[in-house]
Amino acid sequence: MSGLPSAVCLMGPTASGKSALAMALCRHYPFEIVSVDSAQVYRDMDIGSAKPSAAEQAQVPHHLIDICDPAESYSAAQFRRDAERVMAEISARGRIPLLVGGTMLYFKVLREGLAPMPAADPELRRQIEVDAAARGWPALHAELAVLDPEAAARIHPNHSQRIQRALEVCRLTGARFSELHREGEVPALSHRLLQLAIAPVERVVLHERIAIRFRQMLADGFMAEVERLYARGDLHPDLPSIRAVGYRQAWAVLSGESPLDELEGKGVAATRQLAKRQFTWLRSWPELRWLQTDDRQRLIASAQGDRAGDDPLDAARKYLDSVL
Repeated sequence: MSGLPSAVCLMGPTASGKSALAMALCRHYPFEIVSVDSAQVYRDMDIGSAKPSAAEQAQVPHHLIDICDPAESYSAAQFRRDAERVMAEISARGRIPLLVGGTMLYFKVLREGLAPMPAADPELRRQIEVDAAARGWPALHAELAVLDPEAAARIHPNHSQRIQRALEVCRLTGARFSELHREGEVPALSHRLLQLAIAPVERVVLHERIAIRFRQMLADGFMAEVERLYARGDLHPDLPSIRAVGYRQAWAVLSGESPLDELEGKGVAATRQLAKRQFTWLRSWPELRWLQTDDRQRLIASAQGDRAGDDPLDAARKYLDSVL
């Protein structure tokens, strides 16, 4: 693998400071940023996805942002193909891809390719059967049409067994059933991945950041952004775009399912759950170098005139200088 061009992955839970660190790194290295975010791929979803500002995108080239309409479904397999293409183009320009985001499934598929077709999951199958009993198989076929239009087109709306299996695979893997069938063996990645992760040492610090950021999103007009999406009339909560954290909770307010005064609490709680899932992925991630931050200890050390270890930028630069 030593002859392969390098690409740097910057991972971490939501609100951990990935974007700010990425922009800082771009001042020291010939990076172009590749977004690894399942919400930032969608147009008109800017505030709730913490999309880089127009000024930031003008400073540093960004890729895989605003490439889909919210009515479309974007899969992990599509991400791998798009990322491979963009990474090759960046390397051909003599620059280095910097992949930044928190959609861990995308990082996994990029690193390992698509997993083979998963074994049956009895509990998930039972849940699908319960759902079908309540809503009918045609309704679940309509759900499949959103997640995997190609598979739905090949399956009759009343063919319960095939609908169940296709939905099961989509939910288990996050990839389309049709693509797993079609892909077969995925070629090895064309780049050597250098993998970094950033997160506060203290979980309470991350929780505070999540709450502050969600309040700032609301102040910046997040509800107006979701209202514009809602007013289109062609979007619904089963779409991957609207299921994104924050958007799902705001959509429930607009549809009358949840009161407005509970939006902040529910949005913060859902974002914390997302961060917890991201940590679960990262705890077992292979070949990962952590850039941990400890804001409280750093403030104390600064007040005392001491240095509380390298900050994330210093630590990242020391590592990258040794491997790039």
